[in-house]
Amino acid sequence: MPTEPAPPPSARTRVRRQADRGRYDRETIVAILDEALVCHVGFAVDGRPWVVPTAFARIDDHVYLHGATGNVALRALAAGAEVCLTVTLLDGLVLARSAFHHSMNYRSVMVFGRAQPVTDTEEKRVALLALVDHVVAGRSQATRLPTAQELRATLVVKLPIDEASAKVRTGGPVDEPGDYQLPHWAGVIPLDLVRGAPRPDVADGPPTS
Repeated sequence: MPTEPAPPPSARTRVRRQADRGRYDRETIVAILDEALVCHVGFAVDGRPWVVPTAFARIDDHVYLHGATGNVALRALAAGAEVCLTVTLLDGLVLARSAFHHSMNYRSVMVFGRAQPVTDTEEKRVALLALVDHVVAGRSQATRLPTAQELRATLVVKLPIDEASAKVRTGGPVDEPGDYQLPHWAGVIPLDLVRGAPRPDVADGPPTS
């Protein structure tokens, strides 16, 4: 499928520092969101800033977040607080010949907007199962589905992916011309998030009597 044309960046999403690393096409933004397992949600309540790490899932043009109905962050988002959601994938440590030019290879996304509470029961159920499947593909098919009581106890909000951008760094170090003759090692140490072998739960559960 061809890459969708990149929409013009907004004043907030335009990458200014290292502008050549900015990416605004939907394909890149969605790919990073779909690979990341944790996002950070930034917002302010009564002038106090908060940044909360949490699991998430993307369905079409929205990112879904969930938590208990008493969750302070989600209640603020559901009430209309402006939000900045970010994800970062770290791909490598970039070691240069000079301390100044050390860096990292990464892929990141930043989404601005206002979230909406999900009140439709079916949409909420679909979102919760998407969150489970985002952690392990197909996992929802091997679990007990949420009960009506569990759905009522869960607050779900969705953030549109309308105002978003990505920033990506790849490649090796960029040293000063005069530093290339220095004897110091330079290059990239790749980093990967690797899933280990599953460890089964051996608990029998709480006593029944």
